[in-house]
Amino acid sequence: MEKVRLSDTLIMDRIIHGHWRLMDWKMTKEELLHFTEEVMDLGITTVDTADIYGGFSCEEAFGEALKLKKGLREKLTIVTKCGIVFPCENRPQYETHHYDNSRKHIIQSAERSLKNFGTDYLDLLLIHRPSPFMDPAEVSEAFRQLYDSGKVRNFGVSNYDNTKFDMLSSYSEYPLVTNQVEISPLQLDVFQDGTMDHLMTRGLYPMAWSPMAGGEIFTGDSEKVKNVRNTLLAIGEKYGETRLDTLAFAFLTSHPGKILPIVGSGKIERIKNAMDALQIKFTQEEWLSVYKASIGKNLP
Repeated sequence: MEKVRLSDTLIMDRIIHGHWRLMDWKMTKEELLHFTEEVMDLGITTVDTADIYGGFSCEEAFGEALKLKKGLREKLTIVTKCGIVFPCENRPQYETHHYDNSRKHIIQSAERSLKNFGTDYLDLLLIHRPSPFMDPAEVSEAFRQLYDSGKVRNFGVSNYDNTKFDMLSSYSEYPLVTNQVEISPLQLDVFQDGTMDHLMTRGLYPMAWSPMAGGEIFTGDSEKVKNVRNTLLAIGEKYGETRLDTLAFAFLTSHPGKILPIVGSGKIERIKNAMDALQIKFTQEEWLSVYKASIGKNLP
């Protein structure tokens, strides 16, 4: 597995396993442990999750699986997120869906994540979404307390635009090591709004959520989806590759910005398909042909 270094204390896989849909997999803790070990045997040891996933239940479910195998956690790189709250069975104290980027909430969320995973440190903590009411000084103070206590080793953000990223960076004594954003052959905003340029200028690598556009790459019937699908499959003929998901992942991993796609599947064959994308390197012309199919027009 190809790996990239995000900081002195953080090395991550080019393909990351995501737990957004973990509760939909309907696995017992023993089955989840076995599946996790299968994924690790393929070479993926970076796991992405969030406190809110599964209605605030995915972290704890994964932690129960980790507890079955002593020493397994130390072989993993765990990424989690905090900052979104909403009322649900596991969080009845919340009255509304909102963002909480306060120092108190960040620290409490991180400490709850540690308890859920049964560990004493997080490799990477992301602020899930920026609140319009965010006080960056409070976020920075939360980072300082979590870092100084050894509870969190690295920090980043998710779904931040460039201005908010720079604003928070200016307050934090600890560098933001990534921005997790939506990227897929059907969602190319990061290449048009300056996000990719911003990260590459800083020497940072984006994590890409929903690289299959929520499955639309397979099932969508719009002209845009059909054009992108057909373009990917036409390129695949040159490489002897017919798997659409492998080609979509290859589109992302071929970009010089070293995008880190998250494959959020509970099926081992889907994980393998994503990993096989690393064996394919789109040429500039091939990559741009997918880009043009997605934006629906030729380059100027």
